[in-house]
This record gives sequence, structure tokens and C-alpha cells, in this order.
Amino acid sequence: AMASEELSVASVPDVQIDGDGVFKYVLVRVRGAGALAKDVVRGHGWAEYHADLFERTAEELARHGLSCECLGGGRLSHRPEERKIHVYGYSVGFGRADHAVTTEKLKAEYPNYEITWADEGY
Repeated sequence: AMASEELSVASVPDVQIDGDGVFKYVLVRVRGAGALAKDVVRGHGWAEYHADLFERTAEELARHGLSCECLGGGRLSHRPEERKIHVYGYSVGFGRADHAVTTEKLKAEYPNYEITWADEGY
């Protein structure tokens, strides 16, 4: 791959989630060439399994020379008309993501939202 194709860890979007609905999400640690790493949130309604989200994310990052690992998963309930996101649940395959980390990422991306989380629920 040419260097120009390579993304820096910093340029990877922190949050990519669907605009509304209830869907699965994964918390992914992205690593670049050096020691740089950061955690990102990916959540989409098309994913039947948390692994679907992680695999697509890993493929996209690999094309840019980045590696990643899944830190866990859960569900998001995104209600844009109420400006609310609720983070909950877990992934059978990856375990429960640290919802507190996910919530902080979402608060940065959606500053006008009320964002809550709970370990209960599936």
C-alpha cells in the first residue's frame, strides 16, 4: 500500500452509528504503526451479529494499514427526535463493552444529547 493510503489512528472517526433505532454496537481499539491506539464506537442496524460489525471495521482499517481488536459490544438505542442515546447490553461473542467509555465517546460526538448507560438488558 502507498503511504498516502494509510490513515493515521487520529483520523479514524471516533463514532459511526446509525441515525436512529436500536442496534448492536462494538467498542474497537484501533492501532497504528507506532504505539498509538484509540477506542472507537461502531453501531449499525444491518449487523445481525456483533462480529459482523467488528469484521467490517477490521477490513476497512486493514485497507489503511491499521489493526484493531474488539473490546466488547452491546446495544444502542438512538432516538434523535428526543436527543437521547441509551447504551446497554452485551455481546455474546465479545463480552460487554465498557459502556462508560462508549458513553464518553458518544457525548463528545453528540454534545446536545442526553446519553445514559446501564449494564442490564440485552
